[in-house]
Amino acid sequence: MAYTVHSPAKIVYGNGAFQTLGDHAQKLGTTALIISDPIMEDLGVVAQCAAHLKQASVAYTGVTSEPLDVYVNEGLALLREHQCDVIVSIGGGSCIDTAKAISVVATNRGYIGDYMHGATPITELPIPHIAIPTTAGTGSEATDVTVITNTAEDIKMMIKDAAFMPDVALVDAQLTVSSPRHITAATGVDAMSHAIESLLSRKAHPFSNQLALSAIELITANLLPAYRDGHNLAAREAMSLGSLQAGMAFSNASVALVHGMSRPIGALFHVPHGISNAMLLPAVLEFSKENCTPQLAKMAPFFIEQTADLSEEELAEEVIQAVKALCRSLDIPNLKGYGIEESAFYAAIPKMVVDAIASGSPANNPRIPTEEELAQLYKDVYHYVF
Repeated sequence: MAYTVHSPAKIVYGNGAFQTLGDHAQKLGTTALIISDPIMEDLGVVAQCAAHLKQASVAYTGVTSEPLDVYVNEGLALLREHQCDVIVSIGGGSCIDTAKAISVVATNRGYIGDYMHGATPITELPIPHIAIPTTAGTGSEATDVTVITNTAEDIKMMIKDAAFMPDVALVDAQLTVSSPRHITAATGVDAMSHAIESLLSRKAHPFSNQLALSAIELITANLLPAYRDGHNLAAREAMSLGSLQAGMAFSNASVALVHGMSRPIGALFHVPHGISNAMLLPAVLEFSKENCTPQLAKMAPFFIEQTADLSEEELAEEVIQAVKALCRSLDIPNLKGYGIEESAFYAAIPKMVVDAIASGSPANNPRIPTEEELAQLYKDVYHYVF
């Protein structure tokens, strides 16, 4: 069987990658639209971004939550007003996903939701896009996916097409040093979820597996050190590389049940994507274990010290317990602990089940849940004990 691998045309990673922005942008356009958020603006990162550019620029810093269709429309209006012909996103996955959507809609018109599940074909080349992550988690700088919330229907739309792939990814760990501990934890487990799910996915293949395993090794060794000491640059660098590899892995193998369940929680209860993934990962692994024991066992050397004389079943269980322990160490709450009201959550389960299945991701899981099993999983994770 032949496989196709998608990645940005150019990836620059390591200390100093950010400083190369001007050279890359100059080759792609003459006027840049910077997409970012208020935190990056307050930290002076947006100003640094503009300073590194070698052309005129205008900034949209209205991304204040998970990416919304409203942000796409506002950024698009600014792009058209200033006739921008290159986009630079700098921030977390929300900024990068917003920029991806703007880059495609700018040349193909319509509403971003028109392109969900290929309902409207993308026929025109997008505006060139340079993605610069400031967290080690989403891997969005290296994926052909954007996730945008339809605010009218409270649905997180996962839209996948090669047109969403950034042209250039600049991955500089120094930009992640300012991430607070809770963001480091949430985005780190998000990256681990990407790597694990891409390894377990029914669409996994040899190339994506190697990226996933490398990402898991880097993340398991460096997430806690980065969480405990945000100025540990070696750990930050390893996490940035692991997140990049995890993003490339899931872009080519797809995510699965964790992400399928996570998106409705984020849309309805405004839980940040990384945190909702972290809340779900151990329970979904327990649900899936009987159908992916060999893949889980492959990860064991990265999670536990002693693997000799253990069966595949024992190794798989040790991995799940190690993931739970890591979540405890990172102070990941369950849904109840996060503050979601129980009756509201239970009342939303029927819609979340429908929306999760509609996303397509649960169908990639080693064990594909029925609607009844999915509803029960949502109930189980509310009170889940890590």
